[in-house]
Amino acid sequence: MGSWRHRLRFPSLLAWLLIVVLWCWAPHVPASASDGAQVALNGHPILTLRSAAGAQSPQRLATHLSHELTQLADQPSFNPADFGTKTEAPYVMVGIRETNGGFRSLFAVDSRAATLAGISQQQLAETYATSIRAGMERYRMHRSPVAWLRGTALALVVLVVYGLLMRLVLKLNRRLAQWLQRHGRARLPELRLGSNQLVSSAWLLSSVQLCRAVGLWLVLALLTYLLLPLLLGSFPPTMLLAAGLRGQMVAVALQLGTALVELIPNLLALALITALTVMVLRLSDWIFEALEQQQLQFSWFYPEWARPTGRIATLLIVVAALALALPYVPGSTSRAFQGAGVFLGILAALGSSAIATNVLSGLMLIYTRGFREGDRVDINGVVGTVQERALLVTRILTPHHELVSIPNATVMTSAVINYSLPMRESQTPVMLAVVLTIGYDVPWRQVHQLLLEAAARVPAIAGKPAAFVLQTALNSSDVSYELNAALAGGHDVRHAQSDLIAAVQDSFAAADVEILSPLYEAHRDGNARVIPRAAAR
Repeated sequence: MGSWRHRLRFPSLLAWLLIVVLWCWAPHVPASASDGAQVALNGHPILTLRSAAGAQSPQRLATHLSHELTQLADQPSFNPADFGTKTEAPYVMVGIRETNGGFRSLFAVDSRAATLAGISQQQLAETYATSIRAGMERYRMHRSPVAWLRGTALALVVLVVYGLLMRLVLKLNRRLAQWLQRHGRARLPELRLGSNQLVSSAWLLSSVQLCRAVGLWLVLALLTYLLLPLLLGSFPPTMLLAAGLRGQMVAVALQLGTALVELIPNLLALALITALTVMVLRLSDWIFEALEQQQLQFSWFYPEWARPTGRIATLLIVVAALALALPYVPGSTSRAFQGAGVFLGILAALGSSAIATNVLSGLMLIYTRGFREGDRVDINGVVGTVQERALLVTRILTPHHELVSIPNATVMTSAVINYSLPMRESQTPVMLAVVLTIGYDVPWRQVHQLLLEAAARVPAIAGKPAAFVLQTALNSSDVSYELNAALAGGHDVRHAQSDLIAAVQDSFAAADVEILSPLYEAHRDGNARVIPRAAAR
């Protein structure tokens, strides 16, 4: 019970706050001079004076009559049937017939008022007297004990309904909060742009919970506002305020209805633009997916272009759709939209030129086909495997498991060595090279044979094309030899290069040939030969 009272404490405070605000804000629109002045009992108009006899104004006369009629209505001994008319040329008087046969005039009806009403003076005066009698009887009926009891019963029913509705809303809100807490993170998707995470599911869940809490108080405030006229209309002192609230609701409903009717053509245009945009986006996705999987082929379009080109096409389609839909968006001509456009323009003007350069460089790298993800490359002295090729940077994973990010502008101005492209494009394997110098005392044919035998023993070396040896220089004391061997597919360059060098060492050691220049041998000073013993044996 205590928790229930605690839950209702804030909504009850909100309800009373709304009552006070609406009491002060309830519209009391005065009648204009052309419509006349209203004579009212407790705020309820009973007749309209468009003209007043003599020099007095209709507004002042209406105020005086409203005060005097209210005092008469509050006197239980006064009989409303005593109101009548009496002709006193040139006026017809409206007043009270007294018990002694006299007549007490309240106000006069002249010919000008009759002309404005389009009837005779006598008829207009009778109409005024009839309206006063009916208004006073209605005033007393609304303030009778039966009316107060009926209003109290109706108010209790309204309060009970209000409490039940609030309890239902709070229960639904509690269940929704529990469901979101249990299943919200799994049901809410993460918003991603490419490989970048824009919004996490946890942040999205917290935002949904906040919207749920705000929606709860909005619903409670709306229920309070809708039930206030029923509650206030149950008692005579607040009937006028209830009528004002009902008038406000009707006016708001009419405005909303009119606005919705006026928005129908724009909403239809927006729906048509949205449908066409979705269809074009799906067609674009299908085309570029087919190009990527080579189900659709063009001689001038490469499969690795499909994904980035599809993203660019999607961006252009969405931008074009927004440009077409903007004139149909409600409020697009308002100052708020104009201010937002100016703000976005300032942000674009303040954007760094380096970012634009890197983005353009990233696009050029995509369409020049220098490399793609998974290729082994050497960029600006960084050797490794391409992990990501983004618009701003290229990320390379080195053999030491270091992730190096190189700006695309730097990549564009650097020499890029791609070890994977020749094999993928033209089935030409990468050639590994081992350079060594051997003295003139060793026959060059023996050196060739030993190098080729070393290449033949390495599993990572392909048989075709066959390995070959080049003599690249005749130095002053030695000869430079270069072993060239093709790397078989599926093998790592670094490991294959290491295995090839090891095989060359084993081959020369087994043949008792030192891989040393004669200059070292001349300065040996009797030191032993530098050939591994195990290999020599």
